[in-house]
Amino acid sequence: MPNRLAHETSPYLLQHADNPVDWWPWSDQAFEEARRSGKPVLLSVGYSSCHWCHVMAHESFEDEATAAYLNEHFVNVKVDREERPDVDAVYMEAVQAATGQGGWPMTVFLTPDAEPFYFGTYFPPAPRHGMPSFRQVLEGVQQAWTGRRDEVTEVAGKIVRDLAGREISYGDSLAPGEEELAGALLGLTREYDPVRGGFGGAPKFPPSMVVEFLLRHHARTGSEGALQMAADTCERMARGGIYDQLGGGFSRYSVDREWTVPHFEKMLYDNALLCRVYAHLWRSTGSDLARRVALETADFMVGELRTAEGGFASALDADSDDGTGKHVEGAYYVWTPQQLREVLGEDAELAARYFGVTEEGTFEEGASVLQLPQQDGVFDAEKVAGVRARLLAARAGRPAPERDDKVVAAWNGLAIAALAETGAYFDRPDLVEAAVCAADLLVRLHLDEHAQLARTSKDGQAGANAGVLEDYADVAEGFLALASVTGEGVWLEFAGFLLDHVLTRFVDEESGALFDTAVDAERLIRRPQDPTDNAAPSGWSAAANALLSYAAQTGSEPHRSAAERALGVVKALGPRVPRFIGWGLAAAEARLDGPREIAVVGPSLDDPATRTLHRTALLGTAPGAVVAVGAPESDELPLLAGRPLVGGEPAAYVCRNFTCDAPTTDPERLREALSG
Repeated sequence: MPNRLAHETSPYLLQHADNPVDWWPWSDQAFEEARRSGKPVLLSVGYSSCHWCHVMAHESFEDEATAAYLNEHFVNVKVDREERPDVDAVYMEAVQAATGQGGWPMTVFLTPDAEPFYFGTYFPPAPRHGMPSFRQVLEGVQQAWTGRRDEVTEVAGKIVRDLAGREISYGDSLAPGEEELAGALLGLTREYDPVRGGFGGAPKFPPSMVVEFLLRHHARTGSEGALQMAADTCERMARGGIYDQLGGGFSRYSVDREWTVPHFEKMLYDNALLCRVYAHLWRSTGSDLARRVALETADFMVGELRTAEGGFASALDADSDDGTGKHVEGAYYVWTPQQLREVLGEDAELAARYFGVTEEGTFEEGASVLQLPQQDGVFDAEKVAGVRARLLAARAGRPAPERDDKVVAAWNGLAIAALAETGAYFDRPDLVEAAVCAADLLVRLHLDEHAQLARTSKDGQAGANAGVLEDYADVAEGFLALASVTGEGVWLEFAGFLLDHVLTRFVDEESGALFDTAVDAERLIRRPQDPTDNAAPSGWSAAANALLSYAAQTGSEPHRSAAERALGVVKALGPRVPRFIGWGLAAAEARLDGPREIAVVGPSLDDPATRTLHRTALLGTAPGAVVAVGAPESDELPLLAGRPLVGGEPAAYVCRNFTCDAPTTDPERLREALSG
């Protein structure tokens, strides 16, 4: 019989709706039940494409005996971290503070007042590798709760007080300058892997936001070292197994330093960020590889993640049926030499060499993850294209990974920005149209009459959870990119509505610091606040960048001032932990460069000379430059005001720090003015 999760919209919660565990969604009613019954709360947090979440579900939550024990002694609450990033953040901070590490599934035991007192992540069904079994943990917690409850509640209260005392150093609310950004570059150089690209050791995550900083830093300063780190990292990732060599798109991370074996789930946010980064790398270098990867990743998002309503789904699972009814990680993506022979016949040897498939394998049980190893010799491009097409067609016959169809506002904002810019750079109006459709969905379904955002939707139905800071900031970022690409002022207007909420509901007026939840959001044991970038830009960094861009488009001083105050944390953290504040560093680069404001005026957007100037403006590498395009004296976008044609010809106006260059009708002169 289904439990209380049967009526939820989250695909992750619905995966647990038929568990014998009597799950509750996160709700006041769950904690009321805990107070009424005198039971502690088991909080289990995960997400639908999380491999170890599935493992623990199968081993423990689908087990009748374990479920019976949970139902007797605990009030069991299941949370999708993608729907409730605020709940996840608060308790993950507690887990990391207590254990020194975190991850998902996250398992936390709470008092009926939601105060945490015992923590963990994955627990096995039997003791393993020094870990207690899940049943041992449950019995230990139950004994402590019934036998030493005063001690447990005292510990929980202390943990909450300690969390409240973990205040962030905001710097001095002044944005970083040359010295701090140079210090951040030096810090990245120390952590850079010169042999394999990327930063640090295994596991290795795509450093999208750091690469964006490196490209902007190169554009502003001419630093060849910054460009080299960005380009080499992008090439290594694109040649590695973390990139899907047949279907495009990136997996979540590499379990090794070489980018060979990925953790196979594909997340929307990773692919949106990486699509944009590779497009920007092409803009800086003209790299054919960067162009190919940007377009293939864009096509992957549109082809594999687009929902019927026009938004973008959250993720594809890591696991899929291996053909025997067993769910195995990576089964959809890996190949053995024998499988190549079955599909390709005599071309199998060429494919094995080209994609690095070996008899020993690079993954499990003799299978290999496809890569593009550096090698001598030249391959016939036409033959390789044919081989790739045949392998892709054969792979399409395999059982596909499940898709999490939940539309997350923030991640769709990132996708809108990536698709709008990639479409504009490479003359792919279909990609721009896909961005517009996703933006329309967000406006239609996620925005209410007060321009407040719902965090998620599914199947055309908005979820009940309020948007958090990253939703407002990333959606504004997407809308600002659309305004620059399409010249439609409505997207700037919507971005303004969202950023006004940031100023009034998320900013601490005294310090300029930002909170992840709104002032009127549900009260948790702590109001979450994290400026560091992890898998995606923090709401803090994203807000700083969007506020800065909006101020450049409109001349709004309050938005500019809020961005500069928010960047104070980058001044404090940039030189110390640059890997974890890349998007904040990128925003700081834009501020140091201006950012530049480009107005392109012409009789119509279809006019060839206007289109050339507009595309030249979009391809400028000056960090964070904003673009407005439209008819002279148009009221569509503020930057167009007072900008006439020059001698009856379309013209471009470039301004920076309250100073404007002479307008030009020459695309080459415009290109030189925007080369950083």
